[in-house]
Amino acid sequence: MSRGVQAGDSGQSLAAQRLALRLVALYAAFFVLLGFCIDPPAAIGQGLLRIIASRDTLVTDYMGLGGMGAAFVNAGLLTLAACFIYWRTHAKINGAAVACLFLVLGFALFGKNLLNVWCIVLGVLAYARFRREPFAQHINTAFFGAALAPIFSEIVFSTALPPAIGLPLGVATSLLIGFILAPVAARLFQAHQGLCLYNIGFTAGIVGTLVVAIYSAYGFVAQPVFIWTTGHNGLLGAVLFGSFAVFAAAGLYIDRGALAGLRRLMAQAGQAPADFLGDFGVGATLLNMSLTGALATGYLLLVGGDLNGPTIGAVLSVVGFSAAGKHPRNILPVMVGVFAGSLAKPWNAHDPSMVLAALFGTNLAPIAGRYGWAWGVVAGLIHSSVAQSVGVLHGGLVLYNNGFAAGIVASVLTPVIVALKRRPPGSDT
Repeated sequence: MSRGVQAGDSGQSLAAQRLALRLVALYAAFFVLLGFCIDPPAAIGQGLLRIIASRDTLVTDYMGLGGMGAAFVNAGLLTLAACFIYWRTHAKINGAAVACLFLVLGFALFGKNLLNVWCIVLGVLAYARFRREPFAQHINTAFFGAALAPIFSEIVFSTALPPAIGLPLGVATSLLIGFILAPVAARLFQAHQGLCLYNIGFTAGIVGTLVVAIYSAYGFVAQPVFIWTTGHNGLLGAVLFGSFAVFAAAGLYIDRGALAGLRRLMAQAGQAPADFLGDFGVGATLLNMSLTGALATGYLLLVGGDLNGPTIGAVLSVVGFSAAGKHPRNILPVMVGVFAGSLAKPWNAHDPSMVLAALFGTNLAPIAGRYGWAWGVVAGLIHSSVAQSVGVLHGGLVLYNNGFAAGIVASVLTPVIVALKRRPPGSDT
């Protein structure tokens, strides 16, 4: 017997939506509490100032920039603010919304902060007003679209521009980016037909490439950044595995039929728009999030990777999208493909770029889910190369670099798969 929050015939109930939002907010609050347990308030305040006033070009690990405590507090507070806006606008809390909020939480450890996301959000709000549509209809685009937040930071805090020019230029650029994101994303979705779960990542990559190209033509070139912390696998591993154990326990408590729902969930291809939360309930979804989170963290530790801001962000992206398309059966082939790709390249599986490709590349999971395990491995193998090359196009100013790469992979690979699977008439005679 469930406790009244499983999915019903008409989709997710209002009570289930409220519960899902509360659970995300509770996890964000845990991040804030964790930050204050790690560092004193004075250090956190100073760290937050460094984070807010920094350039955020990939890869900027906030744990190295402002300290571990400040990074967790930044992530928790920003996600709580996003949860409040979802609640205030009466937005539907489905699988995509949970995925979006988890990406806010994860990327606020290495690129999104309490300052740089809001002009993009306001730009999407302006588009909704222009279209005379409720902001709730576009809220996921607004917070997913914060993938381009480093553009604001790069312009405003660049030493190449005086503040009197940089601030208004950064605001105007980010507002314009937010305004165009929704229509561009809707068009680009058709290129991969939902086989790339990070559609806004694909969109942000295209838009970011255009913005960088325009600014570069006028001599404004983003300078590379690489801040990557090491040595915290014990503490951060305990935090992650402990979190996933709580997710599993909560899922079983909320819905006693969660295991049966999980079995049905794992039979799905995961092609977007997938809504595991609405279709299978909160309990089964929490179990799935627990399993994929443990799998992603286990892979990272097994290959000898580092747990830090960027990699925890990658793990949380896997966890979040486990409410909207990912499950162990469809992400594992992609991870195997990326690992196999690392064996034939001048990179190691534990190198930062390859670890991030293996975790973020799981947004290609629907290819494995729809076309089979072997094609998932092929997608991961190709992605391991593409993800290393596309960053130069946007100068590291698009946080969803792997989403951009995966969009390209899915858009090219999918028609090839379809063509090979579609036998011509008379081929069996």
